[in-house]
This record gives sequence, C-alpha cells and structure tokens, in this order.
Amino acid sequence: MTDGPIKTRVLGQVLEVMLDRPKANAIDLATSRIMGDVFADFRDNPDLRVAVLTGAGEKFFCPGWDLKAAADGDAVDGDYGRGGFGGLQELPHMNKPVIAAVNGICCGGGLELALSADIILAAEHATFALPEIRSGTVADAASIKLPKRIPYHIAMEMLLTGRWVDADEAARWGLINRVVPAADLMSTAHEMAALIASGPPLVNAAIKEIVREAEDMKFQDALNRITKSQFETVETLYRSEDQQEGARAFAEKRDPVWKGR
Repeated sequence: MTDGPIKTRVLGQVLEVMLDRPKANAIDLATSRIMGDVFADFRDNPDLRVAVLTGAGEKFFCPGWDLKAAADGDAVDGDYGRGGFGGLQELPHMNKPVIAAVNGICCGGGLELALSADIILAAEHATFALPEIRSGTVADAASIKLPKRIPYHIAMEMLLTGRWVDADEAARWGLINRVVPAADLMSTAHEMAALIASGPPLVNAAIKEIVREAEDMKFQDALNRITKSQFETVETLYRSEDQQEGARAFAEKRDPVWKGR
C-alpha cells in the first residue's frame, strides 16, 4: 500500500483507494490533486476494472474541504487537479465503476465525493449531511446531484437545513445501496467489486457512458445517439471480441472469458 494522504492497493483487478489524512480525512488542494492522478491512472490502466473508495479509521469517511488548510492559504477556488474536488466528480471519460465504502461521517464535500461513486455502501454508524448552509455557503455539486438521486423534498430539506441523516434513513431514501456492520464494510465492498470486475469490462464502460451522457437528454435523443454510433464505448463493445465471446459462451453453455477487447 502506498504512503501519503492517499493510500492505494491492488487486489486482483480492483483498486482500493483510502483517504488517510488525520484527524478527519479532510481534503486540501494537494490531496485533491493526488486523488485526481490516482483516479486518472485507474481509468487508464487496462488491468484495473473497479475501484473501492474509503476513508481511514472508523470515525470519518470524509468531511469535505479542509477548513484549516483554507485558513492557511488554500483558496476554495484553487487548483483541485484534473478530476475536480476529490479527483473523481469531474474526471472526464471515467468509464469504470467506483464503489464508495462509507466508514463514518460523510458530509459536505465528502458526501459530494460519495455521490460521484456508482454504488455507495455504508457502515451502520455512518452519518450524512450537507452542513454548508450553516457556514453561509452552498453545497454546489450536491445542489445539482442530490435532487436527482433522492426525493426532491428530502434533498431540499438536507440542503436547506443541514440536518444529519443516519445510515438507515439514507438507505430508506435510496441515497446509499446498503447498510452493513462496520466490521463487514470492506469485505462487502470488495465482494461487490470482485463480482463487477468478473463481468464484461466493455459493457461496464458502455453502461457508464450511456448513463452519464443521457442524464439530461430525452429518451429518444439518447437512444438515437446509440443507434447512430455516437457513443464511443458502445461502438467499441459492438465491434469487440468480447461481444462475440458472449454469444459463443451462451450457445456453448459455458462461462464467458472476458478479455476487454
């Protein structure tokens, strides 16, 4: 596992990314730039298929922006790196699945970071909030994302009051996928990551591009882009060896062997 504020390790085709900045895993500009490099390398590495993002310790996943660093001169509008804040939510062409394993307090920019993942698992003691309003600022990315993920009125309540939501309530509103005992969080995340990694990577990429690009499009417009060969990942899939392998494996009643090409 690597050193520094971001620790990584590779388990098969899965990359684990751990935010480790005592005491609270807050993110400053330098850490955000490192995270952008880590996720860009993951995106571009053909040997890696799924990432698991978590925080060190048992108390904090991430509270977001490091206010102490800001007080020391880090500008809130400074250089976050190529992936934007936290290295993930603005990283272009991120067509690989990311699982967030929320191990504790997840608030502000930390919640925005979790929302950038495709699947969110949470320990039983995890809590969620957008407290920016209490300090007179706006949770900008969450204001865009959250009303699209959970019921509008619940999202607006969180944004306008900053109230805390426990893991069970978060699961009830569909903010997270699953609540698990803290001791089982990482094993559950890696089991899910391994399951996804065992699937066809070109299909995973196509799913991510379609979902991302079609988010603000009308259904027919998005479907037309697919039929007119305007999604690169879909065209790659349709012309791939894996597409043929899937059909052969089905006909031969065997498990397919995915090569990602």
